[in-house]
This record gives sequence, C-alpha cells and structure tokens, in this order.
Amino acid sequence: MALIRRSGHRGTTTTMEAIAIGKYLRTSPRKARQVAACIRGRGAGDALNMLALTPRKAARLIEKVLKSAVANAREKGGRAELDALTVSEIQVGPGPTLKRWLPRARGRATPIRKRTSHIRIILRDAPQTSAPRRV
Repeated sequence: MALIRRSGHRGTTTTMEAIAIGKYLRTSPRKARQVAACIRGRGAGDALNMLALTPRKAARLIEKVLKSAVANAREKGGRAELDALTVSEIQVGPGPTLKRWLPRARGRATPIRKRTSHIRIILRDAPQTSAPRRV
C-alpha cells in the first residue's frame, strides 16, 4: 500500500510522507521490534545499510518494506535521493497466529504458536539543517 500525504498551511513549506506496509510477515513481533528500534529516526540510506549488515531474519523483512517505502516516495513524491528521507515512524504489530500441535509422550500434545507481524514504515522529509546566520 502506498500513501503520499502533503501537509502545509497557507504558504508554509510542505512535508512529504510515504507509507509502506508489510502484512502477515513470518517473524514474531518481539523480534521484529528489536530490529525496528535500531533504525527508528535514521536516514533511509543509513537505515538500509544498517539492515543489510544485521544478521537477523527480521532485518531482511524490514529491509524489504523500507525499500518499498523509498520506491513509493520516489514514484509519488519525486524524491530521488535517499538522504532527503528519514524513517520517522516504524510500527510493528502482531498479525494472526498460526496454531500447530507437537505430539509429546504419553499421548499428549504441546501447542506451537507461529507468530506473524504487520510492519508499517513512514518516511518523511529530513529536517533542513542550515548554517547559523552571522549578525
């Protein structure tokens, strides 16, 4: 899903935001939140580099959603450079749980919960840092 919002009020500068959502991803929300906390607030290029070097399955899944958000920003907002975008929000929520059973001794069974996640990433324009003015 791609959604581009432009917000501004009477001549103020507009900020662009691009959203990408990954649903039903096969990793537990707790593990995905640990990876998401590492890239929250970073630039998009920096976040992609960090995810590429993180040896976790959740990093591959979040990287895929982040690339989708960057592509949405390029397509709709005209932003070609990664340094102009920051990961302003990243939310990891629980999806449906697949319930399985593992046979155990003496005719018993143990439940296995295979958890899924929904990941939502919002990219916004990076705040403009200007040099201090001399008076």
